[in-house]
Amino acid sequence: MNLGTAIDGFLTAVEFEYGYSPQTVRAYRRDLLSFSEYLEASDPDSGPDSDVSELGLEALRDWLWSRQERGLAQSTLARNVATLKSFGKWLEQHRLVAGNPASRLRTPKAPRALPRVLSDDQVSRILDRADGLAQTGDPIAVRDRALLELLYATALRVSEVCGLDLSGLDRTQRTVRVVGKGAKERVVPFGAPAALALEQYLTSARPDLLSAATDASNASRAERERAGAAVFLSASGSRIQTHQIYRLVARSLEQEPGSGPRGPHTLRHTAATHLLNGGADLRVVQEMLGHSSLASTQVYTHVSTERLAQSYRQAHPRA
Repeated sequence: MNLGTAIDGFLTAVEFEYGYSPQTVRAYRRDLLSFSEYLEASDPDSGPDSDVSELGLEALRDWLWSRQERGLAQSTLARNVATLKSFGKWLEQHRLVAGNPASRLRTPKAPRALPRVLSDDQVSRILDRADGLAQTGDPIAVRDRALLELLYATALRVSEVCGLDLSGLDRTQRTVRVVGKGAKERVVPFGAPAALALEQYLTSARPDLLSAATDASNASRAERERAGAAVFLSASGSRIQTHQIYRLVARSLEQEPGSGPRGPHTLRHTAATHLLNGGADLRVVQEMLGHSSLASTQVYTHVSTERLAQSYRQAHPRA
């Protein structure tokens, strides 16, 4: 089997068999296409048409070294190594190579930066501004308020919010059922403010947005059905996309001081940290976030500790 065919087979497997997230599949595709292009540029006989059984450790190391020479971040190189190891493991499992050629690659350790976390007051201001805009009755403003309230209340990933269906929303029990990374399903609760915002959106704004999809002459029946199942809709009446939520959150954070990312993950980080600051059990937060490893959740305890240390240094006379 040639390298190009093997890459296609691996990407199909991780997407449809292993249930990896669209973001992970895109990252794998980007890495492996870059690797294939590098091989072809280095040696025309070693490109996508070359026999995958000839793939060796040296070729993998050469590609990684070329990327390091370009000054790519350690986190990017670590992801590149993870891609190669997963691909090599798949090749070995399908007996396309004698052994995983990437098994001896070392993953570079990137310094783990603490995530940006908003204060309680900042979150209150963001949600109050969204509430003020929603009072105008504009369907998009009503939707945006419900989106922000739900993101902060549940700490969902942006992809999970985009994929949320009406069938996964329990307005009586105030829970959402989502499918996260690795196709793992979980149920997450939300509070009264998010419930009120969702109720207003579902009863007064969503029908107006849905009519846009129904009225669109170029919308197929399948598209209208997909829109009908989605909780959150775009202005055109289709299921909302990740880039639209990114723009909304970025606009909402522009007026708040502090450096760092301005995407939906900031609200996820903030919600998790506020839960722990409020006394929530670490494993409960882990389950709520959908983390497979407790180590992923423990970063939020580091955020809380760092904030405590900062407050101590500023306030204690003998700090």
